[in-house]
Parts: sequence; structure tokens; C-alpha cells
Amino acid sequence: MKSYETSMNSHVVILGGNFAGLGSAQKVREYCGDSVRITVIDRKDYLLFVPNVPAEVFEGRDPGKTLRMNIPDALEEDHVQFLQAEIKAIDPEARRVDFVPNERPGAAPDSISYDYLIVAVGNRLAYDKIEGFAEHGQTVSDFYYGNKLRHFLANDYKGGPIAIGSARFHQGDGTKDITLYGGHPFPRAEAACEGPPVEVMLSMASWLGQHGKGGPDKITVFTPASLIAEDAGEKVVGKLLEIAGGMGFNYVNKAKDITRLTKEGVELASGKKIEAELKIVFPDWVPHDFMKGLPISDNEGFVVTDVTMRNPKYPNVFAAGDAAAITVPKLGGIGHAQCAIVARQIARDLGKMAAAEADKPLEPVVYCIGDMGNNQAFYIRSNSWFGGPDQVLKMGHMPFLLKMQYKNLFFKNKGKMPEWGLDVSQLLAEKLFAA
Repeated sequence: MKSYETSMNSHVVILGGNFAGLGSAQKVREYCGDSVRITVIDRKDYLLFVPNVPAEVFEGRDPGKTLRMNIPDALEEDHVQFLQAEIKAIDPEARRVDFVPNERPGAAPDSISYDYLIVAVGNRLAYDKIEGFAEHGQTVSDFYYGNKLRHFLANDYKGGPIAIGSARFHQGDGTKDITLYGGHPFPRAEAACEGPPVEVMLSMASWLGQHGKGGPDKITVFTPASLIAEDAGEKVVGKLLEIAGGMGFNYVNKAKDITRLTKEGVELASGKKIEAELKIVFPDWVPHDFMKGLPISDNEGFVVTDVTMRNPKYPNVFAAGDAAAITVPKLGGIGHAQCAIVARQIARDLGKMAAAEADKPLEPVVYCIGDMGNNQAFYIRSNSWFGGPDQVLKMGHMPFLLKMQYKNLFFKNKGKMPEWGLDVSQLLAEKLFAA
């Protein structure tokens, strides 16, 4: 068995242990081998498999029992140290991270030094900024809220109108100098990620039908933007809206933001009010407090990087996943690609990879598979929002099978997905079986 803990090895510290943090640790070990020792820090010791929370909720299952993976176990086979702690501060000049162990209350502050830092802490989901959310709101972003909605549907929902939509996202200025796909300016998003609202509206309609409580005409979906899920591309969204309109869904765009939730419904910054017994909303995604005001961060607190995920001021600092300014929309597929880019860059620095291979830039693609209920799902692959040529939408049973199988493989392989996985998914969803 190899030992990766010698004092001569470069120390890679990774902040965050969910998808981007775990993926970064695994890729750094794969590409850098025994030239590094790796430490992952997270406030919790389990990975929350967010993408499948809605599917579990609408099937009446507790997502906390089916979508939780132990982080230390996943890291152990790659000889990665895990620290369960609250991150308090980052000092890029001193190359130090301050933290407080949080297994039990009352721990003393501590710190850790690094040679390379990968910021993969995700974001805060700012439900606390939505007036009335605690009393009147529902969502599907974690186990607690997923089970809260599951119990509401089972015990309290009377069959009234439903509103589903997003608060406004504040993107920050960290991408102002970034161009993509041959010079396309980096886009501005009004919502952090609108795959989930589209997924939930379609699944909610299936749930209503299954329980004899009506259909899509009870549901209004709203967006702060001119076009919902704009990052999927106008052609794809146009198809989705045409299908949804034909099914009877109601649609409100240019909502600007959520002003407040009340017992009666949703009040929007545009001045419009949506009557709703059930309000399922998605908040602004904001950086953690310790990220704000740092020399590695933009005006909102997202980590500034170039297209190789490296911070321009501190070249030993990287970001992956939602904490990175360049991750827009806040989407798992983009974060997955960034993990490999970060690891290749560190491998290049350590003489483990040639620059020609390591310096391949981020070319973001929106990959989204959303559950629709009744064993159906939609599949989106698009890069047109970023300046690329592709916009693909497929709907049917095969995308549903792909979504469920991805989760099964992720847990079986402890997060390590085969390099050919996306290619095979694309072939199955786009060429062979989808409608």
C-alpha cells in the first residue's frame, strides 16, 4: 500500500466534500499520484445527492435514507484525510485556512497550511432572505426540506393552486473578462439554476394526476428572467414552453424577484401576485460569509478564476463547482468538468502532465436530466448560451433510466464515474431510444 503522507509531498487542501470537493480529491489523486497529500474539509461527513431529492419526494420516500453517502469512506481508498469542521477564514498570503472542528460543540479554533487550495464549498442557499419562506414556503434542495414537502403533500395539501419558481440570482463581476467558445462574452444569469423548477413543475403535475387532485392547469411556474431556464437555449426552452403550454401549465416571466410568500400565494418584485396554496421556491445562491471580501473573490464572494479554474492573483488557488464565479448556471455537470481541469493543472505544476493536455480550457455545457414522474424524464444538452452550436432536448423513458442509473453507479463507485459515462449517456439519450 502506498503512503501519501511524507513531508516532501505538496499538500492539497480542498474545502468542501460534496460533488465538486469529492470529485476534485479523486481527480487530484488520479493525476498527481504520490506527489501530493490531500486533505478535505467539510462541515458534514456525508454527501447530499441533491439531484434526486425531487424524485424521492414525489415517490413518497425519505431522501435522507436513500441519498446520503459517507464522505470519509469514499475518500479512504484514495488515502485522503478528512476533517469535519466549519471553515472560518482563508488567508491566501499565508497559505492558511482557519477552521473550528464541529463534531462536538466547544472545539478550539485551529488552522491548516496548504501548497494548493481548491475552493469547492458550494454556496449558501438564501432562503433566509425570502420573507415568509419559513412559514409558507416549500422546496426540495435537501433532506430536511424534501421531507417537509413530502409530509405536506401527504397530510396537509388541500388541492389548491401551486406556484413554482426562482428568486433572482446575483451573479457578481468575476466573469467580466472571460470569453468562451471562440470569443463569446460570458453570459449573465437572472436565476442560479432553473432545471429544478422545470423538473418540479412536471413531476408535480404527474403527482397531482396520480392522486386525483387535478392537472397542470393548477400550476404556475415563474422566473425572474425573460425566459425560464435560459441557459438551455432558446430553441430548447421554446420546445419546453410549447409542450408545457399545451399541457395547461401557467407561465410568468420577468418576475424580477420574490418579494414575499404569504398564506395566499407569492408576491413578485414585478408587482404581480400568484395565488397559491403550495409555494415551491428556489432561492438566490450566495457565497459563504467567509468568502466575501477576499482577494481571491469577486464583488459577491465567488472565486475568480480563468478558464483553467486558477485564480489570477494567487496561482496556487483554484475553485470548482458552485463556489467558482465561472460556474453559471450552478450546475453539477459543469462542476464535474472543473474537477478534472483543476487536477490537470496541479499535475502540470508537479511535472506529472504535459501542458498541452493540462491546459485544455473549460468549455461549459448544460447537461440536465430532470424527472417528470411516471417513469419519464427530460434530457438537455446545450452550449448555445455560452456561444457553442448545440441545443438538444429529448423526453421519454430512457432519460429517466439514465438519471436513476447515474445515481446507482455514483453510490456503487463512491463518486468515481467512468470517463465514457457522458458519451454513452449522450448516445442513449440522443440517438437510440429517446423520442
